[in-house]
Amino acid sequence: MSLDITLHRLATRQGHTLLHALQLRVPAGVIHTVMGESGSGKSSLLSAVCGTLPEGLVFEGEISLQGRRIEQLPTEQRRVGLLFQDDLLFAHMTVRENLLFAVPAGPRAEREAQVSAGLDSLEMRDFANADPATLSGGQRTRVALLRALLARPQALLLDEPFAKLDAALRERMRHWVFALARQQGMPVLLVTHDAADVADAAHLTHLHTV
Repeated sequence: MSLDITLHRLATRQGHTLLHALQLRVPAGVIHTVMGESGSGKSSLLSAVCGTLPEGLVFEGEISLQGRRIEQLPTEQRRVGLLFQDDLLFAHMTVRENLLFAVPAGPRAEREAQVSAGLDSLEMRDFANADPATLSGGQRTRVALLRALLARPQALLLDEPFAKLDAALRERMRHWVFALARQQGMPVLLVTHDAADVADAAHLTHLHTV
């Protein structure tokens, strides 16, 4: 399983180029980091992969996931998970309901069992019925990541998910997220400004403003 990106050009409809001539291959279980100054196109690259590019941007190139071309597919068919700096948990749902929302359709008992097993893996079974607003920053990040993984993605995109955490918690969450992604055997594309987030210098791309 790998995520392969061949980007010829990412530009506005008015013709301004944000990115060009970029080739990335992210193998299974590898965390590939993308760094660059603001405006260099890091988040736009993630949006192109998951199919959420703003209306005014155009992607020219090919994106393959596990050998399947996905750049023309709607977002819900791409099987790509995304974790942002903001956890985006649903405020009107409990932790359990947030997680259940992500589990693919199937028998209710099986879906509930997946959520329970996930909460056990987080050591958060006691928080199943908690209001997300009562959780700590680290707990919210863990729940958001678990929700992304319960949707059974074939690749995971991380858009500065640790940026709002303090240094000690950031280190613990970084270790936990990377270990879980490797265990799941997924290609991971991480956008960050923090060099400490780089999992492997051999899998690092610097973007520059055009």
